[in-house]
Amino acid sequence: MAMENMNDVQNIEVASEGKQYIVVKIGTEQYGIDIKYVDNIVRNQRITRVPKAQHYFKGVINLRGEIIPVMSLRLKFGLEPDEYTNATRIIIIKLEPQSAIGIIVDEVKEVVTLGEESIEKPSATDPTDTMIQYLSGVGKHGDGLISLLNISAVIVGKERELA
Repeated sequence: MAMENMNDVQNIEVASEGKQYIVVKIGTEQYGIDIKYVDNIVRNQRITRVPKAQHYFKGVINLRGEIIPVMSLRLKFGLEPDEYTNATRIIIIKLEPQSAIGIIVDEVKEVVTLGEESIEKPSATDPTDTMIQYLSGVGKHGDGLISLLNISAVIVGKERELA
């Protein structure tokens, strides 16, 4: 009996190997966000503008009494402005328990689990490519590629520029 339980534990460990990512669309690209940083996913709602903020900082939302700053990844990454549709979502990211920030994405696709073997480190083919600083790797899923966001670089970069 004890040996049988041991096998169950090993199977669970094998099944949970790898990291889970929420796959989102921004423009025509797919990006993965480590699920451990995702606190909530909400439909698009009214964003209150904040004066003298960075151009990619859209404003704040009130989510169940908590005021959360919201930024546009499209603008942060130098893409065209957001087009709001029924698929547009705000993903609430928490890097630390007390601070949250919302990021606008065009669409939330799915949750995928990627093992170490299916993730490659990003390589800069173009030295002027600023996007590379925001990536932790590129994941292979099925026949597609998912750019894995280094969410702390995206968020902390924002705070540094605001200071």
